[in-house]
Amino acid sequence: MIGQLRSTVIDCPDPRALAGFYAELLGLELIEDNSDGDEWVVLGGPPGHQPRIAFQQAPDLRAPAWPDPERPQQFHLDVTVDDIEAAERAALALGARRLPGEGDGFRVYADPAGHPFCLCWD
Repeated sequence: MIGQLRSTVIDCPDPRALAGFYAELLGLELIEDNSDGDEWVVLGGPPGHQPRIAFQQAPDLRAPAWPDPERPQQFHLDVTVDDIEAAERAALALGARRLPGEGDGFRVYADPAGHPFCLCWD
């Protein structure tokens, strides 16, 4: 092993707003001590504790366009849920939108900044 995952970092136009979305979706706390104003916002715990997601300001972000290969997803998160229907309603109420594509045990969505993520169940 060379190192340990520190954070998953997501570029977005409004880090604080997108962090709020994921804080509600995943039940993670905002860590002000590790954040830097509205340009760098961290959820989770201190470096080295997982899960930890950071949001970095990218005002000119060119959002992915699922499933267009010209604008690929760049990254995505898989979120495990117990009840897909209840989870979908809650995610949509937070500002997510449903995207084309689903399979055995997952559905695809976009967060408010356009990043794809999946709600997964067993």
